[in-house]
Amino acid sequence: MAVDTQVSFQNLDHSEAVEKDILEKVEHLQKFHPRLVGCRVVVDAPHRDKRKGRIYEVRIDMSVPGNDISVTREAGMNHAHEDIYVAIRDAFDAAKRLLEDRVRTMDAYRTKRHPEVRHGRLARIFKEDGYAFIECEDGHEVYFDRDSMTKDFWPRLEVGSNLRFKQLDGDKGPYGIQVTLQD
Repeated sequence: MAVDTQVSFQNLDHSEAVEKDILEKVEHLQKFHPRLVGCRVVVDAPHRDKRKGRIYEVRIDMSVPGNDISVTREAGMNHAHEDIYVAIRDAFDAAKRLLEDRVRTMDAYRTKRHPEVRHGRLARIFKEDGYAFIECEDGHEVYFDRDSMTKDFWPRLEVGSNLRFKQLDGDKGPYGIQVTLQD
């Protein structure tokens, strides 16, 4: 998906080469946040210091679902930012880190997938030992124990009883949880 990108220059002349570099970096940012929808980049050369020369500032405003993200790499004592490409690189590196953090935060709030409800028949039961096996519609067997039942249906279970359950995968194979007797 194309990102709506705006590039502007303040206190310096427009440069096609610099703009091309910025557009490539914006395209690269999409790999870190697939829902990046807009990006505004401002390159500024606020003043020229007699001793240091011109130091560049770069501001990046990114639009993503939720809150927007902003990065500013200000001119300070960083002499490396006398090179416009270094200032741009540093700003985009910071933007990448912020986008990665945002994606990690979003992943933490995603809902957990719940197992689907399945149906089967009671194939074997070991009442004294407290466990049994359900034969699923596709023919494989699923283990469950007495504590996996939603109510105390254990005394009423018989081979051939219809059951509803959720299946999870364990170290020793599939097992049933929330097992319910169907009348």
